[in-house]
Amino acid sequence: MNSLDTAQLIALAGALGWASGVRLYLVVLLTGLAGFMGWVALPQGLHLLAHPVVLGASGFMVFVEFFADKIPGLDSLWDVVHTVIRIPAGAALAAGVFGADSGVMALLAALAGGTLAATSHAAKATTRAAINTSPEPFSNVGASLVEDGMVPAGLWLAIAHPLVFVGVLVLVLIFSVWLIRTCWRFLRQLFARVARIFSGKPDSGPAPAFTLTSPFSEKND
Repeated sequence: MNSLDTAQLIALAGALGWASGVRLYLVVLLTGLAGFMGWVALPQGLHLLAHPVVLGASGFMVFVEFFADKIPGLDSLWDVVHTVIRIPAGAALAAGVFGADSGVMALLAALAGGTLAATSHAAKATTRAAINTSPEPFSNVGASLVEDGMVPAGLWLAIAHPLVFVGVLVLVLIFSVWLIRTCWRFLRQLFARVARIFSGKPDSGPAPAFTLTSPFSEKND
């Protein structure tokens, strides 16, 4: 079991920060399990994650979150509650990659990890809230399953191919910012519509969260 090089450490810090905003407990479980099984030589600051008690607690929370995240409405409530948990946890996990001995790098990692966690959490929360406006549950479950797969894939890629992961992370961040803007605009229109209905004003109907426009369509003057 070889130690991680600098590129892997940087990529791992980014992966832990980003993934914490999506599935914090799964991140803790997978990282700790990788260290416990000897698959990865965890940095000193992350050794606690491999403790059996931490593995048991995180495994239980992964089980709870797996089902809670697939129930429309409950998933958004779960996201709201975890707003104050995922972001600082992402910062702490990213900082733990470099430990207390590398003060400057640990501080930079904490800032980057917290920012990545906040971005991914905001993208997840706003997207799921927009999806929950649909009456059918299948899109909600599908989105949750995609998130379940993205986290282990991202952690593996950060270790196996750190440079590729950094490139993919940049693209994911750009897409996340677009999702946040699109979904928040839709939710704001939805809230305004609800306010109009309760105030007795005429309602023009909801605007879709996502629209596809054909490149062959023409606008008339």
